[in-house]
Amino acid sequence: MKTSRLLIILLTGIVLGTASRCPAQDTNNKEVVAVINGHEVTQSELEQKEMVKLLKARDQYYLAEKDALNQLIEDELLEAQAKKEGVTVDQLLDKHVNSKVTDPTEDQLQVYYEGIQTAQPYSEVRPKIVDTIHQHRVTKLRADYIKSLRDDSTIAVMLQPPAVSVPLGKSATRGAKDAPVTVVEFADYECPYCQKMDPDIRKLQEDFKGQVQFAFKDFPLPMHKHAEKAAEASRCAGDQGKYWEYHDRLFTKDTGLDVPELKQYAKDLGLDTAKFDACLDGGTEADAIQDDVEQGSGLGISGTPALFINGHFFSGITSYSVLHDEVAQQISLHSTSAKKNP
Repeated sequence: MKTSRLLIILLTGIVLGTASRCPAQDTNNKEVVAVINGHEVTQSELEQKEMVKLLKARDQYYLAEKDALNQLIEDELLEAQAKKEGVTVDQLLDKHVNSKVTDPTEDQLQVYYEGIQTAQPYSEVRPKIVDTIHQHRVTKLRADYIKSLRDDSTIAVMLQPPAVSVPLGKSATRGAKDAPVTVVEFADYECPYCQKMDPDIRKLQEDFKGQVQFAFKDFPLPMHKHAEKAAEASRCAGDQGKYWEYHDRLFTKDTGLDVPELKQYAKDLGLDTAKFDACLDGGTEADAIQDDVEQGSGLGISGTPALFINGHFFSGITSYSVLHDEVAQQISLHSTSAKKNP
């Protein structure tokens, strides 16, 4: 059973106070923010033309809020537990953290010393090594103890990262069209990081079946000479109703991306090869891919993979646990909102 019930519901901005919110988050999109030779620049126009710069600034603000919120939660948990045990917070930490820290053995100190590659003799740096290892162990034990307190509490975090609108357009999608969560991936078939992350994307699809809609957008990088044609090939397959089958084939390990191989995959899937070859050789889908690239660039994407989960941006390799928690949180928020507004 859980030993305590702690419900923390915080909306964006509550930690640092409403006076310190990003101005763009509190203004009407039609509000005039500047007049240039008679031309009125509205908040909406500013948002559209300077989206990348504003998103980066808001992301930094969000990270500061998130750190502050985590510290607030940690303090609340420690104070509540200290009160429960009838001690001060310092005494609580001494009991559950500091008293459990063990000193490193001489062998461990020697191994550490050999790894730092210093010209100073062991006898001189030994005290510093002992202190470093001791602090590392304190930090780890403290984090483990805080985690145990969080696990025994009910914490609902409503703080949200900055979000942008990512229109799906004609992008291929799979999953429920009316799902509460939409995951949009900008990726490159030749990108090793995209290949590495693809199993996690598929796992999300399985773990949240019926609750998430997935969309794929092409963002072939200039340094990958096969990526553009691979993207075109997937869309050519889509013209014959086999987009996702072809897409998944391209992300299979050790898949070649030369044009003859791309055509063979179409044959393997039972496509009309003459139609497919004409589409691929003629560059029929090149303009559509360029549209995705321009959209991604406008959103500040410069590398792949790049994901948007209900408009919240995740750049590069992101752990499955982070993606899972974000999707779960979005589903929870949607459920809470639906209950409040039936």
